[in-house]
Amino acid sequence: MGTIGRKNVHGKGGVRFKAGFTSDKEKNMLRNVVSQLIISGQVEVTFTVAKRAQQKAERMVTYAKKGDLAARRQAARFVREVGFEDPKTKKNALQKLFDVYGPKYKDRNGGYTRVLKLENRRGDNAPMALLAFVD
Repeated sequence: MGTIGRKNVHGKGGVRFKAGFTSDKEKNMLRNVVSQLIISGQVEVTFTVAKRAQQKAERMVTYAKKGDLAARRQAARFVREVGFEDPKTKKNALQKLFDVYGPKYKDRNGGYTRVLKLENRRGDNAPMALLAFVD
């Protein structure tokens, strides 16, 4: 039987539940996923991460459509530049976002990415999804 006491505090009652990671780690994970999506065009992640990253990716493409310096600086606050480089064109994620995806979706009003459900992951049976840019 569990102990009687307050939840989520250390002490006699103990900690019954603790989140897997903090909000800072979640933000960094989303930054990495969106940067990898920009570089490769698609990324395979869990379904919940795909839905969260889709929102951020849509916003980044909206910044790229504006194309001005202020939009580039706002996108640079989120998109990773170091470590994420396209091997073919030698462009980092921010350059590729503004040079490729901004002009590509200039006439499109939203819906730049899609989430396709895949099979569950073998190890922990987590629902997987493919987050990809729309052609």
